[in-house]
Amino acid sequence: MDVQNIASHFKGSFITPWEAIAGKLKGIKAFVFDWDGVFNNGMKDEKGSSPFSEVDSMGTNLLRFDHYLLNGHNPVFAVISGEHNKAAASLARREHFHALYSGIRFKVDALKHLCEACNIQPSEVAFFFDDVLDLSVAMQCGLRIMIPRACNPLMVEYAVQQNMVDYLTACEGGNGAVREAVELLTGLGGRYADVLTQRMNFTETYQAYFAERNEIPTTFYTIQQSTITEDQNI
Repeated sequence: MDVQNIASHFKGSFITPWEAIAGKLKGIKAFVFDWDGVFNNGMKDEKGSSPFSEVDSMGTNLLRFDHYLLNGHNPVFAVISGEHNKAAASLARREHFHALYSGIRFKVDALKHLCEACNIQPSEVAFFFDDVLDLSVAMQCGLRIMIPRACNPLMVEYAVQQNMVDYLTACEGGNGAVREAVELLTGLGGRYADVLTQRMNFTETYQAYFAERNEIPTTFYTIQQSTITEDQNI
């Protein structure tokens, strides 16, 4: 299946033409996600936690493997959240994300910290987001995927008008939005069938990727007295 045909399968809104998104993707070195409203619908339990779906988790793994096939190494993977969330910590640790930033109200500070730590530029970051606290990050990143909701059309329109969005997912958070977004990017990379075939057959190349991925230590950060520091309580 060619890339144009792949793009036609996605029912979200291409604010930036799919060809340009595919071009941007080639320069991406990091994938950064908000948590609440992205991996879930934003609802919390009595302990302040919000869940994730294994469907979305598998998508992130396929996206990382796709990047590995293109570049020969794992991309930087991180979550930046305004809240502290045990489910986010669990996923980040289990999947060996590079970093989880929790309790970060001004998220662009976390973006700057991540870029400096990993020697990358904001223009080399793909960002997945949904709400107001994310907009300062979306303004700076090179590729922006927004998970919209029917309840806030004016905010979505604002983000589009301010050139903060490249693609609006058709699915909402908690209903496969992350999987839709990462499947789109994997498809636009032109290696989708190869990614699935190698993962399905657990090839030597996939095993090499997986071994490298599992050697990545996850660092947890929070903010104390206006300074981002390692979180010793996770």
